[in-house]
Amino acid sequence: MTDDNGRSPKSDSDGRGEQDGAPRHLTTRQGHPVYDNQNQRTVGDRGPATLENYQFLEKISHFDRERIPERVVHARGFVAHGYLEAYGTIGDEPASTYTRAKLLQEKGKRTPVVIRFSTVIGGRDSSEAARDPRGFAVKFKTEDGNWDLVGNDLMVFFIRDAIKFPDVIHSLKPDPITFRQDPNRIFDFMSQTPESMHMLTWLFSPRGIPKDYRHMDGAAVNTYKLVNSAG
Repeated sequence: MTDDNGRSPKSDSDGRGEQDGAPRHLTTRQGHPVYDNQNQRTVGDRGPATLENYQFLEKISHFDRERIPERVVHARGFVAHGYLEAYGTIGDEPASTYTRAKLLQEKGKRTPVVIRFSTVIGGRDSSEAARDPRGFAVKFKTEDGNWDLVGNDLMVFFIRDAIKFPDVIHSLKPDPITFRQDPNRIFDFMSQTPESMHMLTWLFSPRGIPKDYRHMDGAAVNTYKLVNSAG
């Protein structure tokens, strides 16, 4: 619930608040005024509350969600804003030969971009200099809608089968008691998952600690194809 200017006022018992000396009135998410912020409608004096108490439902749902837990992975990161400037060509051919994506057609066309770089395993208070894979998520704000592109800096991954993903993350996460990574737990999982050896050789190379995000390599998580106007 917010006041009629979109702010969260200091409320008194009748649902009104004051800010800068002027009275403010609580509203629902739809902008309707809140007629009573302290009492629910019940079936009789001692009966149960009714489902028509939508203001209560909204208030309690806000309360349940006011603290958002950090991400399970990629919690530590930062966001940069910029733009993509198109060349209008792919190689020596016009971009339209290969794709109908409007953001690539016209030379000099600029598309706003938001990109988030992150480490994988550590929490939001962890070091950005840790030996860890790095991820990135790019959002292109095109005239046809948002286009999201995600990737990692290392070209391979620990596992092939997605069912092992919770296990590999649990092995790499800091111990909940010591708050440090446990090498025994990590290599217990890796030794029983031979497919992870390739990733480990990348992780323990200089690529495991890139100089900075500007000079970091990038690899697509998914496979993409270009589609032109002819399909």
